[in-house]
Amino acid sequence: MKVEVLDRQGKSTGRKVDLSDDIFGIEPNEHAIYLDVKQYLAHQRQGTHKAKERAEITGSTRKIKKQKGTGTARAGSIKSPVFRGGGRIFGPRPRQYDQKLNKNVKRLARKSALSLKSQDKAIYVVEDFDFDTPKTKDFKSFLQSLGLEDKKSLVVLGGLNKNVYLSARNLKRSQVVTNSQLNTYSILNANSIVLLESAVEGIESNLTK
Repeated sequence: MKVEVLDRQGKSTGRKVDLSDDIFGIEPNEHAIYLDVKQYLAHQRQGTHKAKERAEITGSTRKIKKQKGTGTARAGSIKSPVFRGGGRIFGPRPRQYDQKLNKNVKRLARKSALSLKSQDKAIYVVEDFDFDTPKTKDFKSFLQSLGLEDKKSLVVLGGLNKNVYLSARNLKRSQVVTNSQLNTYSILNANSIVLLESAVEGIESNLTK
């Protein structure tokens, strides 16, 4: 699949890059996408939630009232979950939410997500560029030249580029990652994917192993 290469100002360079049909043109597997996104979101959970249960509540152990003759239900402890301030029944405990997923399924999910974006014509290829210093204004100008200033965008770099990364860090609608950090959730969460030329080779190398 041939895609036109744009420059930093959003103008055509007169060149085209060939995107592999094995990655950007497959039949999307929705179940693989579901499993990968589910695992990603599960891994974002810290699992540090905790509520005190009956045995962890500080309080008197004396019997509150006599067993019979009060006309109400019997009660043996102020720490009972039925009383205000008592322990919580089956409260949350710290736990790990990690999920295992086969590498081939994760790879298929990323291919499927990229293919979906390709079908929607939401993938742009831009020649490699850099900023002299980190500047949000310069990155916003770059997005405006592509018509993406008001859309969620994912910019994929061929390698670590500190100036570009720092320039985009304050923008809520834009995310910058390297080709090795690319994941299914980020691809689907963005309206448009901007691939730098050097990232295309890295993506194809990572997803054809």
